[in-house]
Amino acid sequence: MNKREFIRNAVLIAGGSLMGGRLAGNPEQAAYYGQKKGEPGRLTLRFSPYTLQLRHTFTLATNSRTTTPVVLTEIEYDGVTGYGEASMPPYLGESHESVLKFLSLLNISQFRDPFLAGDILDYVDSVAPGNHAAKASVDIALHDLTGKLLGRPCYQVFGLNPEKTPVTSFTIGLDTPEIVKQKVAEAEPYKLLKVKLGRDNDKGAVEVIRSCTDKPLCADVNQGWKDRRYALEMAGWLKEKGVVYLEQPMPKERMEDIAWLTAQSPIPVIGDEAIQNAGDLVRQRDVYSGVNIKLMKCGGLAGAARMIDVARALGMKVMLGCMTETSCAVTAAAQLSPLADWCDLDGNLLISNDPFEGLKIVDGRIILPGGPGIGVKKVRPA
Repeated sequence: MNKREFIRNAVLIAGGSLMGGRLAGNPEQAAYYGQKKGEPGRLTLRFSPYTLQLRHTFTLATNSRTTTPVVLTEIEYDGVTGYGEASMPPYLGESHESVLKFLSLLNISQFRDPFLAGDILDYVDSVAPGNHAAKASVDIALHDLTGKLLGRPCYQVFGLNPEKTPVTSFTIGLDTPEIVKQKVAEAEPYKLLKVKLGRDNDKGAVEVIRSCTDKPLCADVNQGWKDRRYALEMAGWLKEKGVVYLEQPMPKERMEDIAWLTAQSPIPVIGDEAIQNAGDLVRQRDVYSGVNIKLMKCGGLAGAARMIDVARALGMKVMLGCMTETSCAVTAAAQLSPLADWCDLDGNLLISNDPFEGLKIVDGRIILPGGPGIGVKKVRPA
């Protein structure tokens, strides 16, 4: 084990207490389940559902939505609290109910030492298969807690330089030309824009953005294209329009077609929905040029760090992304941003009821908070 892996493993922590009885009441209620004072020397887990309100209708190739369900977690140890979050967009297959059910099964109070990282996270993973966003919420809260116990920001514990954070893209969802122009205007501080494609007016959508700005673009198709020759034609056209990479252009099951496209595309082809974890990454190393790593897909910072190492070993590009999330989960992902080629960490900017304050964007670049743990603080009740 090298020094970086040792440091990484030292901060992977977990905690919680068995939630006695059945969950009662409306899952939209704001009070934390298991609300109680932490006992000295024990890890106490609290969690609560929350619904994010989007500033604009968020439209992809496959669906539109105005809200996103999340579950906020807290893990307390000796009076110190770490914050975490599970975000559940529709395609992940998780919900308020499934996350609350999973978290209620955890009995991590059997572990008395919050630094027994491997044992604790192995236990969390063994309780039930899947539930990656739920597991990510525990992982994030535990990284935050451990950083606070150490008095160090997570990026520092990982051995990363906060001066090496990249710019982040700002997402322009599918919409009417008037709304798209409004979104571009709102994205003025950002140096890289992401355009959502995958419907029948893709070129028109790009042209609307190009009528407003000449900033570099990245294109996310969300599996919307079905014909590989059309996809290759579009990749060439998009390069001429200043697009720097193409994300998940075809359905994830079409691996042979995507590999064909990747081999001929003039811009990198990035896997998102197709690659959830390090195992998927190894299996599809010849299908994509790079990978979009998201905490909610891979189970948290531990899984994301593992995926970054695997991607680099395979010679692949690394992108750090997010779902629609609060500043808690987005700032957690940003702790690893000095290791990424590109970042798409704007999920918190798309909502109107963020209960946290964390990372900042200055001249388009990610600025990490300097506080211990992931560095977020609550600014409103959730």
